[in-house]
Amino acid sequence: MIFIDKILTRDYYTEKFTAMASALNKYTFEVHRSANKNIIKDTVEKAFGVDVVDVNMVVRAGKLKRDRSQRGRYGRTSCKKFAIVSIKKEQKIEIV
Repeated sequence: MIFIDKILTRDYYTEKFTAMASALNKYTFEVHRSANKNIIKDTVEKAFGVDVVDVNMVVRAGKLKRDRSQRGRYGRTSCKKFAIVSIKKEQKIEIV
């Protein structure tokens, strides 16, 4: 069973991704790190009622940060995984 709120963490908006959504019909979501393309495709189809054509994945590694409270030791911020989902030309995703 697929839990939509666990797979699709949040929708992701930047100026570039908003232009892609309007021109190319591609939408961007932040997804769970263990999600693969098939699970994301099924989840988006069930959640929004659209036909997914293609799914591309982007993994952004966490940054190296210095923790000042522990005498200069270094740590990492968490990494994030994004899915760029292409849907059919006639369809749209209404995200409020």
